[in-house]
Amino acid sequence: MIGPARRYADLSTVEAARVGRGDPIAVIPTGAIEPHGPHLPLATDLIVAEEVAARAVAAAAAGAGVDAWLMPALGYTKSDEHSSFPGAMWITADTLLSQVRELGSALSASGFGRVLFVNCHGGNSALLEVALRELRRRSGLRTFLYAGRAVPGPTELGMGIHAGWAETSMMLHLRPELVDMSVAEARVPTGLAGCQHIGFTGPVKFGWLADDLSDTGVIGDPTGAEPDTGARLVADHVATVVGALAEIAVFDPARGVPGADLGVVAAAGGAR
Repeated sequence: MIGPARRYADLSTVEAARVGRGDPIAVIPTGAIEPHGPHLPLATDLIVAEEVAARAVAAAAAGAGVDAWLMPALGYTKSDEHSSFPGAMWITADTLLSQVRELGSALSASGFGRVLFVNCHGGNSALLEVALRELRRRSGLRTFLYAGRAVPGPTELGMGIHAGWAETSMMLHLRPELVDMSVAEARVPTGLAGCQHIGFTGPVKFGWLADDLSDTGVIGDPTGAEPDTGARLVADHVATVVGALAEIAVFDPARGVPGADLGVVAAAGGAR
């Protein structure tokens, strides 16, 4: 866990003012409170987002001296696709976008020039991509999104997107006391496997509700999950975010990062 020196909400007003005089990066975990079948807690996405963000902030600060700060997480978010199951807590897309916009003004006023959302709920991803541009225009922030996606397991036909092998493995690593594998059951939407174009990752996306695909809220196969796999998956997420934070600290969209090879960009720049 990260110490209070990197948790922004633990600072005093005087300490926060000192942070704002530098060039800090706000790191905002973004998850959801929603059904994850009978075997996982409602807060699964939020737990993973907070843990990945906290570990990455600590590692980036210690290893590369990145001035990143862990912000309180966004937990009530855009997850109404799960509204047919008990336990779903959601706000509308308009409300979440408004909240993020207003946070941008507060972050800027407190001296933050850059913000990274570490999102582990797929229902937020498209909206947050829009929000990045809104925040850039309205608040002048450099804005970034890490959208951690579930890695399909060997029995999921590429469709383990919710409460399946990857998420269950990560929770067995992070919060094993909250996982009940005795009631874990597969719910793989095999009908989608025959589609050439339509799918979760194919060229044609489709609008879906959780109960279109599953009677339990699970979309995947959690039965083969185990904690060692979860530890590896979490470490992979953390490593990516740590690397991203090092780039975010110095990133300029017109120049990339110092030391990058601009030869290809320069060569292409002459063609209009």
